[in-house]
Amino acid sequence: MTRLARRSVLALASAAALSLSVPALAQSPIVIKFSHVVAQDTPKGKAADFFKQKAEELTKGRVKVEVYPNSTLYKDKEEMEALQLGAVQMLAPSLAKFGPLGAKEFELFDLPYLFDDYDQLHKVTNGPVGKSLFKKLESKGIIGLAYWDNGFKVMSANKPLRNPEDMKGLKMRIQSSNVLDAQMRAVGALPQKMAFSEVYQALQTGVVDGTENPPSNLYTQKMHEVQKYVTLSDHGYLGYAVIVNKKFWEGLPADIRKPLEDAMEQATRYANQIAKVENDQALEAVRKSGKSEIITLTPEQKKAWKKAMLKVHDQMADRIGKDLIQQVYKETGFDPKKF
Repeated sequence: MTRLARRSVLALASAAALSLSVPALAQSPIVIKFSHVVAQDTPKGKAADFFKQKAEELTKGRVKVEVYPNSTLYKDKEEMEALQLGAVQMLAPSLAKFGPLGAKEFELFDLPYLFDDYDQLHKVTNGPVGKSLFKKLESKGIIGLAYWDNGFKVMSANKPLRNPEDMKGLKMRIQSSNVLDAQMRAVGALPQKMAFSEVYQALQTGVVDGTENPPSNLYTQKMHEVQKYVTLSDHGYLGYAVIVNKKFWEGLPADIRKPLEDAMEQATRYANQIAKVENDQALEAVRKSGKSEIITLTPEQKKAWKKAMLKVHDQMADRIGKDLIQQVYKETGFDPKKF
C-alpha cells in the first residue's frame, strides 16, 4: 500500500473513530482505541489493560477503552501517523520513536549507561526534564500523559558477549534511533533498524545476529528460543510515553478527562511497580528454559562496556542538546569522567 493510500485508509478510520468518540454523544460511551506493539503479558501490556479497567470504572462506563496489543492494529512505523490522524486515540510508544517524529530530544533516553537505577531515572521523568519533553509534542498534535518503565536492556546473540569487542561485525537489531545506531557502532556492531514485530523471524532466519531488549520483551516474544546467549549488560533503558491525540483529549468534557487522568496516574504507578518484577521473572524463565545461557559481567567487564559506549554521549550532544544532557547529569549525579 502506498503512503498516500495508507493515509486515505487512516483518514477513513479517523472519521469512523470520531463518529464513535465525539463527547456530545452522551448516550453511547466515548471510545478510546489504545494501540501498542508488545505482548499483552509484558509490563506495558498489563498496564494498558489496567488503565482500561480503571478508566471504565472511574468514568462509570461513559468511556470504553479498546486495547489492541502486539501490533494487531498498527505496527511501529504506522502507529504515530495513525494517532496524529485520529485513527487511534492513545499509544504507548517507546521513547526512541520520537526522534523520527522530529522530537529528537527524546533520544536522551537512548544514551547508553545514562542511568544506574530506577531512582535516577525517575528524577528525570518525574521532574522538569520529563515535563519539558512532553511540551515539545504539543505542536505535533500530541499530548504526553505519562512515562511508563519497561526496564534496563540486555544484549542477546548466538555467540557469548563478554567484552565490547565481541560485538564486532554482528548485525544487531535496533529501534529507529540515531543514538542506538551510534551505540552499536561504538562497539563495532552493524545496527539494523527493524520493526519490533519482525524481530523474532529475523533472528530465526539470520537476517540479524542479535538484539537488545529488557528481559520481559525478550521472553514474551520468544527471542530467547533463537538466541544462544543473553548478556546482562544493563547498558540502556527502555521506557514508554503514553500519548493521546491532542484534539481528542482537549475535546473531552472536564468531568470525563479528570477521571481518565486519575486512571492514568494509577496505571502509571502500577506499570512502574511491576516493571522490575516482571523483568526479573522473565530472566528467570529464560534461565530455566535452558535455551539461552545467561552471562553475568564482572565489574571489570562492565566498566569496559561503559567506557566503549560513553563516547556516544559526546557524539550525540549536538543532536539531543548538550545543555539537556548536562541537566540530566546534574539531576542524577552522573559523572562521565569516572570512565
